[in-house]
Amino acid sequence: MNDDPHGGWPGQDPDPARRPQRPAGPPRRPAGGPPPGYGQRQGPGSQGPGQAPWQRQGSPQQQPPPQQPQQPRRSQRPPVAPQHEPDLITHHEHNGTEHRYEADRGYDDQYDDEQYAPETDENGKPILTPAQRKKRRWRRIRRVVLALFCLFVVIPAIAFVITYFAVDVPSPQAIAATQGQAVTYYYADNTEMGKDVPKGGNRQILTPEQIPDIVKKAVIATEDASFETNSGFDIGGILRAVYNQVTAGKGGGSTISQQYIKVASGDDESSLTRKWTELAKSFKMNQTYEKKDIISAYLNIIYFGRGAYGIESAAQAFFAKPAGELNASEAALLAGLIQQPGRSENPKVANERWTVALNRMVQNGFLSAADRANLQFPTPVPQTDKEQAGVVNPFIRDKIKDELAANGITGDVYYTGGYKVYTTIDPKAQAAAEQAVADGMKGQTDENLLNALVAIDPKTGGVKAYYGGPSIVKGPNGQDQKGRDWANTPQNPGSSMKPFDLTAYMQMGKGGINSTFDGSNNRQFGKQTIRNAGPGSSCSAQCTVSEAMQRSANTVFYDMVVNVTKPGPVAQAAKDAGIKPAPEGASELFADNNIALGGGKTAVSPEDMAASYATFAGDGQRRTRHFVTKVTNSQDEAAYSAPEEAKPAFSDDSDKSKQIAGNVTESLKGVIPFSKLKCPNNHECAGKTGTQQHTYRQGEPASAKDSNSQTWMVGYTPSISAAVWVGGDGDKALKGKNGKAIFGSTIAGPIWQKFLSLYLNGKPGERFDKVKIIGGDDSNTIPSTQTPPEGDEDSNETGTPSTGPSTGSSSSRNEEDPPSSSKNPPSSSENNGEEGNGNGPGRGGGRGDNG
Repeated sequence: MNDDPHGGWPGQDPDPARRPQRPAGPPRRPAGGPPPGYGQRQGPGSQGPGQAPWQRQGSPQQQPPPQQPQQPRRSQRPPVAPQHEPDLITHHEHNGTEHRYEADRGYDDQYDDEQYAPETDENGKPILTPAQRKKRRWRRIRRVVLALFCLFVVIPAIAFVITYFAVDVPSPQAIAATQGQAVTYYYADNTEMGKDVPKGGNRQILTPEQIPDIVKKAVIATEDASFETNSGFDIGGILRAVYNQVTAGKGGGSTISQQYIKVASGDDESSLTRKWTELAKSFKMNQTYEKKDIISAYLNIIYFGRGAYGIESAAQAFFAKPAGELNASEAALLAGLIQQPGRSENPKVANERWTVALNRMVQNGFLSAADRANLQFPTPVPQTDKEQAGVVNPFIRDKIKDELAANGITGDVYYTGGYKVYTTIDPKAQAAAEQAVADGMKGQTDENLLNALVAIDPKTGGVKAYYGGPSIVKGPNGQDQKGRDWANTPQNPGSSMKPFDLTAYMQMGKGGINSTFDGSNNRQFGKQTIRNAGPGSSCSAQCTVSEAMQRSANTVFYDMVVNVTKPGPVAQAAKDAGIKPAPEGASELFADNNIALGGGKTAVSPEDMAASYATFAGDGQRRTRHFVTKVTNSQDEAAYSAPEEAKPAFSDDSDKSKQIAGNVTESLKGVIPFSKLKCPNNHECAGKTGTQQHTYRQGEPASAKDSNSQTWMVGYTPSISAAVWVGGDGDKALKGKNGKAIFGSTIAGPIWQKFLSLYLNGKPGERFDKVKIIGGDDSNTIPSTQTPPEGDEDSNETGTPSTGPSTGSSSSRNEEDPPSSSKNPPSSSENNGEEGNGNGPGRGGGRGDNG
């Protein structure tokens, strides 16, 4: 008998009430559980499978056969393993962590018997109830939230505190001392060209009381509306900046304090480290200084344009008055220009920024709507470069500044680094350009004549000479004002566009310089009649492209573009060569039929013309034009170096691109003697003239009918490409010193010739590489060069295509044209164009392009 006072069957728990109750339903046995019959009750002396190993006697044959487990009734007490003595340490194997007996295994935290352990899935993992899964899910969420809180709140807060105590806020005086450093320019031979001295070099640091409240309010409203309340940074502004970055929108999230720190550090790198330090400094600044001191510090160092840093310098540069006298309208303009100081001279941009500033002042309650309605745009005083005269050519300086800005040295840091700029400008080439222009313009009496010359090295893309006209000119009231850079101003290129017609023709595999077209005069193309310039500009019905290029036969190239290549590929060929249309550049390539003859809305700058012809001279390799080779700072550390880039322009295959460029060169060689020009001694050269006809207007003198408005000569040797433009500001009837019309070969041509002669004097002679001729009968020969007749002093490059049927009148309008003595007397005359073309603003209109 069992002496246990609690009673019970032998081997049972003496206190079953303290044991976990079996769940309702049939018993469950986990995979790998005990065999059937395990734990069944046995009679006295039985040796069934429920007995412990030490209780079994006899051979296996003496054991009764296993019995099938019976389903216990609800009233039955759960069977348990036979009771045995408490385990001793000797009952465990090894380190005591493994049970010796199977009956001792199980889920001790829930059930004492394996048959009540949780079910498992095919991977052996317990199958959880919905409540258990929910509990586990929330436990994981809490852990993730805690980790994120530590990662994004606790750790950054600790780091921010450390950064806060480690940084200092620089004073405006210290910053101003670094902002007045002159920039030194050097020629290509490392001799000094001159210095660019900031206008605000003698600026004054103003106190908060010296800066008018209206100026402070205008800047706050425009740059940081929450300035009075934020702690140095604006969370909403930061989120807006992130959103704008993601959506490709405009606008940043920097506060005035952050902008001050950015200027103070001179670091505009887009990095998390820089932004983090900027936030800490900005916050510290707002904990250290009052708001009036912060806005004053900002206004004393920020860049406004025109080389002016600080509000006092800006007031003098834009309005010739001290900052204390600025009114609301002037304050709004200066506040608006802070965001785009590099475009301060663009009237449209300046007016837009002024409007934005005033509207925000009204929105923020700094200005009433009635007062705002009464304000007029404050016209800044004219900007001049008198102080730069004889020191640095302002047009070269401006081109260099644009190039530097595109490579990270923007206007707001331009005067802060003590930079040394090493340029590509060759002093000999620059002097030759200026002398050639001066000599070519001697004796000219037409005050409307303007000029420009640009020369580029085909082997590097470096600009060797750049002349855009006088930098100081007289205004309408006789006052000095900044001149216009005509080297960067697009004009109708006339027949100097024809090499791109030929390039597209060969790129498309349609033919080459020995292909033939009908070069006769007065050809009809639909409703359009195209004329050549005169007898010397026409050729036979089987005129080769090479001869048509020499004579500048309009009908051939118009036929080529309208009926074979189409205008689009011509525009693309010009881009391939190096012409940069807007918005990347200043030129315009309008893909209509007028592009064939360089008229209509197509307009190209002299700089672009020199660069594109340099690609022909450089064996079809296009190199990025540039003015700067390298820049160093005041410590002679490299701040910028120009990349060396060259890639085939007219085909992915370098050999094919070289062949196309070489064929263009072959067609242009004969133009030089045909236009009565000469190559420098021992140098081979090629080029093309161009003329744009003036559109006669009612009321003009009869002589205006025979006038031209733009003339060109663009040509090259293997080592230099030069473009010369002589024309007017818009469509004006220009006259030469003899009172007659001017042409590409009458003024621009001799200037080009004089420049090459001066620049190449003493340099070894060069010749172009020979290439296989494309097109025609695949012959490697081209027609012999035509020569102009004796006594033809002025080349006639004018012609008059019309929109109606031909009247049969001659297109030659120059009385000095020699009389025709043969079927096709050679002449250098070329007048191309189409009536009604050239209506773009600021360019010759009317009857289009002239040779």
